[in-house]
Amino acid sequence: MRAAYVERLGPADAIRFGRLPDPEPGPGEVLVRVLATTVNPVDTFVRSGLFRTPLPFPFVIGRDLVGTVVTAGAGFAAGETVWCNSLGHAGRQGAAAELAAVPADRLYRLPPGVAAEEAVAVVHPAATAYLALFTHGGLRAGETVLVAGAGGNVGGALVVLAARAGARVLATASPRDHDHVRSLGAAEVVDYRAPDLAERLARSAPSGVDVHVDTSGRNDLRSAVGLLAHRGRIVLLAGARDEPVLPVGPLYMKDGSLRGFALSHATVAELAEAAGTINEALAAGALRPRALEQVPLSEAAEVHRRMERGELRGRRVVLRP
Repeated sequence: MRAAYVERLGPADAIRFGRLPDPEPGPGEVLVRVLATTVNPVDTFVRSGLFRTPLPFPFVIGRDLVGTVVTAGAGFAAGETVWCNSLGHAGRQGAAAELAAVPADRLYRLPPGVAAEEAVAVVHPAATAYLALFTHGGLRAGETVLVAGAGGNVGGALVVLAARAGARVLATASPRDHDHVRSLGAAEVVDYRAPDLAERLARSAPSGVDVHVDTSGRNDLRSAVGLLAHRGRIVLLAGARDEPVLPVGPLYMKDGSLRGFALSHATVAELAEAAGTINEALAAGALRPRALEQVPLSEAAEVHRRMERGELRGRRVVLRP
């Protein structure tokens, strides 16, 4: 099969495109012919070594795929369209290839009528959003959520899933993104560069924010704690190199909590729970990429370079084997 792979940790230039032996599914695995895959920030972390995890070399890169089942097994029928967003980690080969052996408990059926390229572009950001809001944030209907950086891929998914769950969504974004973020379900959107940002958000949430999620990776914890409601929760999902100051006193005086998570550490059960909600939103047409670009799998290295240069914010690039 043809695949995008690395033989060592390193920069994007370490990615090779060529032929590797076809994978042989082991017990509990399903052979999938890949229709589409994509690139996430975590893919660059794994490839570079910033995020350490056991890797077999040569290592096929990539987490996400949509494909079709090649041979029936483990409850899946040949020809079914399926998706996965947790390959390429903890010893599992990745998705950036013509074929992939996928653990059946990490494989989900794609709802009818959903395009492969649109689904593969949203399943990773949407799973991140689900875990942030519900698994770690404990979001309940009627609560107020603040999504900082709502114009991006994860930010948009956060807005959609929170609004569908009956939460009131406040958001920050660039002015050019305000209409888009409102269309996803945000009740109010504020320019993230506003000099009186904290004051405007506080006026919009006079009882405080129940769940605070910042996708930017800057993690201004002083402002976040100041906005929290009693027993509010701050969820960290970005900022691998960030070291913010935490105002401990105000946090504990509010009975507040701070939780961080990486999607790569999610359990099989947590991912399956997220997949159920993601499939419902996909079937309803609520989760769709804002800007989509399709390129051949042979361009994987260049897409990694573009990701690291910050050129893909708000865009998704789909790689076609």
